[in-house]
Amino acid sequence: MEKTHLTGLTRAELVEFAERQGEPGWRGKQLFKQIQARRLFSFDEMTDLPKKFRQALREIAVISTLKVESRFVSTDGTRRYLMKTQDGFPVETVFIPSENRDTICFSSQSGCPLKCDFCLTAKLGLLRSLSAGEIVEQILIVLNDVYGVGNETPHGTNLVGMGAGEPFLNFENLVKAIEIICDKEGLSIVPNRITISTAGIVPKIYEFAELKIRPHLAISLSAPTDELRNRLMPINRRWNIETLMQAASFFHEKMRPREKLTFEYVLLKGVNDSENQALELARLLRKYRLKRVKVNLIPHNTAEELDYTPSDETKIERFKAVLESHGIPAYIRRPRGRDIYAACGQLAAKASVSAVSKKLETI
Repeated sequence: MEKTHLTGLTRAELVEFAERQGEPGWRGKQLFKQIQARRLFSFDEMTDLPKKFRQALREIAVISTLKVESRFVSTDGTRRYLMKTQDGFPVETVFIPSENRDTICFSSQSGCPLKCDFCLTAKLGLLRSLSAGEIVEQILIVLNDVYGVGNETPHGTNLVGMGAGEPFLNFENLVKAIEIICDKEGLSIVPNRITISTAGIVPKIYEFAELKIRPHLAISLSAPTDELRNRLMPINRRWNIETLMQAASFFHEKMRPREKLTFEYVLLKGVNDSENQALELARLLRKYRLKRVKVNLIPHNTAEELDYTPSDETKIERFKAVLESHGIPAYIRRPRGRDIYAACGQLAAKASVSAVSKKLETI
């Protein structure tokens, strides 16, 4: 019999789970706190629970299913974790430290099916989607590794669903994981500190907009015209820019006060980085009257397997200036962890990195 992965159960589901084992429901709430707030992976450490219950749990349940095979640290302090699922599929998670906040970039799938032409992850194809428990467990593993088991973070944690995979093609498990992560009795990471990025799965943008517990949304655009986006991001052939922008407009109407909708634009030298293309992008956003938006400009992260290079610095700054001249806030997202294949678009389950980075011991 397959053991129940408790990390993927909500607090209400753990109450029901405890009751099925003949325990009072509040034992399930205790169990939720032990896993999600104290971040314990061993039943032996859960001394608040009766010994008999802990013994029974060992027979029917498991907390941790991911194994960290390697972790790498960049010269800029970024960490990349290469994990494996119980059935042998790679999962990658990235920790990005900064002075005012730390960020964990988690994966929703092993590999990715979307075949974006400039993304190294696309070379893997889709291996499988991750369970809600596997999504949550990535966060727990990284927090315990960086800060120690159960210790509070010094200034909170931001989460971004921008790792491997398309989150909206694993929508049900993603939404459940968010519910668990946001629970005040557990990790208590509020939705305002979570951003989910999609390449444009239009029906799910409408569903996402209506969620009661809803993080921020980022839409990966990377081209102002259908002709170019069809080539760079084949998902555009299913849902073109007009259809995507209509969904973005619907989401825009549902936004909370002071919330902004983010568009991500990967800058590729000589492909999508001209002043005219910046102007086309500005006109596109203005056409749909998206006033509460911002654009994150992402210099492409080079890899030997890809036929693209990042735009020149002068091109990037000029592209930004054109957007801003039309009243659109634009920000350049500087790459982190390039040397360990941890930057945007580089996650490809690489088990070795360049000599300028350091491989840490397996945990």
